[in-house]
Amino acid sequence: MKASSNPTVPAGPATIRRVPALLPGIVLCLAVTAIAMAVQALEERATGHPYIEALVVAILFGIAIRTVWTPGERFRAGIAFSAKQVLEVAVTLLGASISLGAIVASGPALLTGIVGTVVLAIAASYAICRGLGLPARMAILVACGNAICGNSAIAAVAPVIGADSKDVAGSIAFTAVLGVLMVLGLPLFIPLAGLSDHQYGVLAGLTVYAVPQVLAATVPVGLLSTQVGTLVKLVRVLMLGPVVVAFSLIAHRLPAEAGARKTMPGRLGFTRLVPWFILGFLGLATLRSLGLIPEAASGPVKQLAGFLTIMSMAALGLGVDVRVLARMGGRVTLAVTGSLAILLAISLILIRALGIA
Repeated sequence: MKASSNPTVPAGPATIRRVPALLPGIVLCLAVTAIAMAVQALEERATGHPYIEALVVAILFGIAIRTVWTPGERFRAGIAFSAKQVLEVAVTLLGASISLGAIVASGPALLTGIVGTVVLAIAASYAICRGLGLPARMAILVACGNAICGNSAIAAVAPVIGADSKDVAGSIAFTAVLGVLMVLGLPLFIPLAGLSDHQYGVLAGLTVYAVPQVLAATVPVGLLSTQVGTLVKLVRVLMLGPVVVAFSLIAHRLPAEAGARKTMPGRLGFTRLVPWFILGFLGLATLRSLGLIPEAASGPVKQLAGFLTIMSMAALGLGVDVRVLARMGGRVTLAVTGSLAILLAISLILIRALGIA
C-alpha cells in the first residue's frame, strides 16, 4: 500500500475540493482498469476462464506504462488517491461479503501462529539487515515492512524510532517493487509446495505486504483463498499497534546515526495504530456475520469492491518504477530479498506444523 507520514483518514470535504486536481490521475487509472477488465472479458470469451485476472493485468499494464512514460505532475495526485483512498474503500466494502466465523473456526493455534510469525520475521529480518551492515533504523524499517504490512508499517514505525527520510524512502521503494513481484509470483507456490486453496490463503495472508495485494494474489485462485488470506492478513495488520508501541519503548536505546531524527515520546493516536479501513472492514464483517447485511446487498457491494480494487492495482502499477532496484545498493537489495525469503520459509513451516489442510 502506499504510505503517508500522516495517519490514514477517510476522504472528506478537503478531498472533495481537490477533485479537479485529482481527475487526470483518476481518469488514467480508470482507463487502465477498463483495459484490464476488457482483457479478462476476452479471455473468458475465448477460453471460458480468465487465466490472468483483471487485477493482475491492471498491475502489469500500469508497470508497463510507468516503465516507458513517467506520468507528469498533473497525474500524480489522482494516481496517489487511487492507490490509497480508493483501495482503502475497497477493503472496507469487502467486509460486507466475509463472515468472521471463518477465522474463529481456524482456532487459537492459527492466531498464535500468526503472532509468532510476525515476531520471528521481525527478529530474523533485523538480524539479516544488521549482518549486511545496514543502519539499525533502516534495519527496523525493512523488518517491520516485511513482517507486517509494507509501506504502512514503515510509515508508522519511522517517526517512533526517528528514522532518516532517506532510509524511509529506500525501504518504501523496495516494498513497492517487491510487493508487486510477490503478487505475481506467489501463485507459483501452489504447484511447487502442493498447497490447497486453504493453505495458499494462509500463505498469502502471512507474506503479502498489503491487504489489497492479498486480494490480487488470491482472487485468481478461489473464494476460499481470498477469504482466508484476507482474514489472516487483517490479524497480521493488527500486530502493527503492539509493534509500534514496543519500538517506542526502546527507541531511546538505538545507536546514534547520521540523519536520524530525535524521537518524540508523545501519545500514539488510535487511528495511527489501527487504520480506519481496518475498522470499517471489521465493522461490515461483523454486520454480515450477524445477518444484518442481506445476501441481496452483499453481491453488488462485493462487485463494487472488486472494481475499486482493480482500479487501485492499476494505480499501484503506475507508481512502481522497476528501475529503482538498479539504483539501490546491493546490500539493501540482498537484505530485503533475504528477509522476504525468511518470511516465506517461516510461513510454510507454520502451515505444515499446524496441519492446515
